[in-house]
Amino acid sequence: MNKNKSAKFAAVYGMLIALAFVLSFIESLIPISLGIPGVKLGLANLVTIVGLYTIGIRGTVVISLLRIVLVGFTFGNMFALFYSLAGWGLSLFTMAVCKKFNWFGTTGISILGGIAHNIGQICVASIVVQQVGIFYYLPMLLLAGTVAGLVIGLLGGLIITRINHIIKNYMN
Repeated sequence: MNKNKSAKFAAVYGMLIALAFVLSFIESLIPISLGIPGVKLGLANLVTIVGLYTIGIRGTVVISLLRIVLVGFTFGNMFALFYSLAGWGLSLFTMAVCKKFNWFGTTGISILGGIAHNIGQICVASIVVQQVGIFYYLPMLLLAGTVAGLVIGLLGGLIITRINHIIKNYMN
């Protein structure tokens, strides 16, 4: 890779990491109380879904992982970091497989990602509290993950449509 292409690559990745970090911060300022503790829209996942469709899985893994670590150390604690990593890992794996095999469109993949994220987090929570009874909370989390995934998927689809050609032209 030549220096010019490397610089463009670094600039795009830096902007996406910064955007995901800022969206996480903005979300931390929005008090959402739906009667379900810990439920968030997942604005930073907008960068994940857009990244999956524009820069590919490798770049999306790097960007998402850096965002989770930065946000975890800046706004959270070690438990929050573990919950985020568990949700992220299962979510990104699910979305990447579905995209690779063209099983769903952007919105469907985002919904499955939101659901997988909540399943990953509830599994970690059950290990931390050493109670399987916590899975009674799962239906509410699945509903929240579906709604959040729908919103993020619809927004992501719009953004992907508008910027996909710009990123491809910029990276070449």
